[in-house]
Amino acid sequence: MSAQIIEQSGKPEYAVVPWDEWQAIMERLEELQDIVDADAAKAAIRGGEETFPAELVDRLLSGENKVRVWREYRGLTAARLAELAGVTPAAISQIESGKRGLSVDLLKKLAEALRLDLDDLVG
Repeated sequence: MSAQIIEQSGKPEYAVVPWDEWQAIMERLEELQDIVDADAAKAAIRGGEETFPAELVDRLLSGENKVRVWREYRGLTAARLAELAGVTPAAISQIESGKRGLSVDLLKKLAEALRLDLDDLVG
């Protein structure tokens, strides 16, 4: 590496490197960060953190009803989710079809029944 060192008050203050070398340094740093991130993800998975298939993520991102997507992913019937959340199966049907809004209290119950954080059902 060919760097020009600029001093102030007799101490190194800046290093100037050719652009190509700077780009190579940045690419290497990004690669190292990718390795660190991958190692952290592997550790989280080994530690029991839940992972999700791409199909689930695609459905959520496509705008499908989040309650329905999560209910189906968890393998629950509407009746079973209703039982766990303390509502009627008709209420679950209305929620999933968009005919019924969600109160914060009901969102909390659904999130608990689906084993999710509240923000997984909103937004």
